[in-house]
Amino acid sequence: MVDDAGTTADRTADDTAGNGTVPSGRVLLSIESVSKRFGDLVALSEVDLDVHEGEVVVVLGASGSGKSTLCRCVNRLETVDSGRIVFDGRDLPQEGAALAALRADVGMVFQSFNLFAHKTVLENVVLGPTRVRKVPRAEAVEEARALLDRVGVRDKESRYPAELSGGQQQRVAIARALAMHPKLMLFDEPTSALDPEMIREVLDVMVGLARDGMTMVAVTHEMGFARRAADRVVFMDHGRIVETGEPDAFFTAPRTERARDFLSTILRH
Repeated sequence: MVDDAGTTADRTADDTAGNGTVPSGRVLLSIESVSKRFGDLVALSEVDLDVHEGEVVVVLGASGSGKSTLCRCVNRLETVDSGRIVFDGRDLPQEGAALAALRADVGMVFQSFNLFAHKTVLENVVLGPTRVRKVPRAEAVEEARALLDRVGVRDKESRYPAELSGGQQQRVAIARALAMHPKLMLFDEPTSALDPEMIREVLDVMVGLARDGMTMVAVTHEMGFARRAADRVVFMDHGRIVETGEPDAFFTAPRTERARDFLSTILRH
């Protein structure tokens, strides 16, 4: 482990506004002075963040703090106005085949599932590997079934998304992303559209991925997941990273008044 302000082989600049610790593996994702506006709204302002290989980073903050925008910029679903994002040693591509390759390497799970309603669960998972990765269909089906088993919905492979609960659909969405063998997984509020009893089943899958060493950036309000699975918590407010640190330190002794106010509101409910 090294201090955020310490020197790594890939970067010498201060990683964030805080002073948390990060794994000593190579930097897989580097966000450098990124800003993004929507009209007069400043969504991101000079954001700096490194994510190391094998690290689980949980991004917290109130609604409108810039969390989801940051996540979407990493996958280039939103373009940045200024700054630089480097993934696996290369700047984010602008378009074309290079952008498609990036999205194959960066899996993303949204709050709204985004499954193809007219395809079965199995076909939803098989589609990416066969179309994008050019994996032979028999091989893709075999792996899809293994992934569906891993996330606990193997018995639903012939069903359509509308026949599944929200928690089951989100687990299928995770399996679909994993089928592409991503180097990084992004989770954008993956449980916010779920009923309370369904949240646990999705979080359990995410905790399992973290334990298996998947590099993850998760935007979530689930404090329990942050405590259980995160290597580092990043707290955002008004488009800026205002604090970062290990979960125990962040939750027991946040350094900034804004983080203390946020936690007192969240944990009170």
